[in-house]
Amino acid sequence: MRKYVAVAIIMAGLVLAAAYLSGGGAPVEGRVALVVFEDYNPHEFETLRSTATEVTVIGAGNLTSGYDVRIEDVKPSDIRGYDAVIFTGGSGLYRRVKSGRVDRDLEPDLPPALLLKLHRYMVLGRRFDERMLTLQRQGRIGTFAPIKGQEASQLGAVAALDPEDWMVPCFREAAAEIWRGKAMEHILLVYAGYNEGGFIPEGVNNLPVSIPVGSQTLHAAGLAYGIRGKKQVAMCFFGDGATSEGDFHEALNFASVFQVPAVFVCQNNHWAISVPRSRQTRSKTLAQKALAYDMPGIAVAGNDVLAVYAAAGEAVERARAGEGPTLIETVTYRMSVHTTADDPRRYRSDEEVEEWTRKDPITRFRKYLLDKGLLTERDVETLEEQVKTEIKEAEERWARLTEKPVDPLAMFDHAYAELPPHLAAQREELRRELEAGKGGEHHG
Repeated sequence: MRKYVAVAIIMAGLVLAAAYLSGGGAPVEGRVALVVFEDYNPHEFETLRSTATEVTVIGAGNLTSGYDVRIEDVKPSDIRGYDAVIFTGGSGLYRRVKSGRVDRDLEPDLPPALLLKLHRYMVLGRRFDERMLTLQRQGRIGTFAPIKGQEASQLGAVAALDPEDWMVPCFREAAAEIWRGKAMEHILLVYAGYNEGGFIPEGVNNLPVSIPVGSQTLHAAGLAYGIRGKKQVAMCFFGDGATSEGDFHEALNFASVFQVPAVFVCQNNHWAISVPRSRQTRSKTLAQKALAYDMPGIAVAGNDVLAVYAAAGEAVERARAGEGPTLIETVTYRMSVHTTADDPRRYRSDEEVEEWTRKDPITRFRKYLLDKGLLTERDVETLEEQVKTEIKEAEERWARLTEKPVDPLAMFDHAYAELPPHLAAQREELRRELEAGKGGEHHG
């Protein structure tokens, strides 16, 4: 297995994937942009300058300064027009990728069926998300957290899991839940306020949605502790805001100390509700927080489903082999509202949203598949029709489920294996009240 620290960023149609490889790369020629975000080896810079026609350093006041720029601070205009873009990292230079092209050395070797499945679920997740937003505006479901813009971030990660592995979501992983076998009608039930929506089918190793920020990281650490030695992995999702919670640090510390088979996926969408990433931490990346717990940390382009899959695949492989946990930061963007109770226009600019809209993960991945000859425009049209039908049928099933009578006593059934005496007494009291109410209705 190849050992490296990797970064991949998608900017306005450019494919910028970078990985520091011990073997280095071919000489870089032409006009080169060197983005400095960590200390680097000046000797390697001199080697670069000896082969390139021109080298422009971005983010460095001088050649000895390091940690001058965050990954997410690099704008498309900063790197447009160069023949190659290189990121510095650690003690050497990150391998370059020519602008607008996939680096074939880093491209994961995925079968066409899996590539098309990823595209299908990205589209399904987006369209289902849009339909739920309509249902919420109609008052048919309550508030929820849209996933728009983060489809690649979660699907690329969860696709690396086997069915027997565990997924621990927060509240913005609808596409990943569907990939893992949760029915869309049950997701609708959750946001319509039905407890039954949290039901996990037998044989599906998912935990229910977790609303408190960061609390599920502890659940994942404990779950992973319990499956040690079973060749299973627990993957936990959370946002950048969760890294400011104590639960996050306790979970990573525990996971590393006991070397549990866990993969922690931080979807850095730049905003913790209305709090920007810059007000969360002074760390140049969120991935580097893994250093404090002596575990691998990797920052990857969350809008590049292939980059996410590659990073997650290696992390899962390490965990399954008993080599402990990994922290993955997927650098992505929340293109919609935090939840449907939020108005992002109050705290972020339209220009910022437009810039990230040009990096739409579905648009990027679809272009990749079209270029590879795995997809045609006609295929896209057919897929859109199929997805529309699937969502409509799921909505009809959801409507039928909501017409069924609900037993209030069911609230006592799944909290404990054996109901404590005080809850058993409450259940019995409620049962008597319900029976009395029925009797009154019958005779009234």
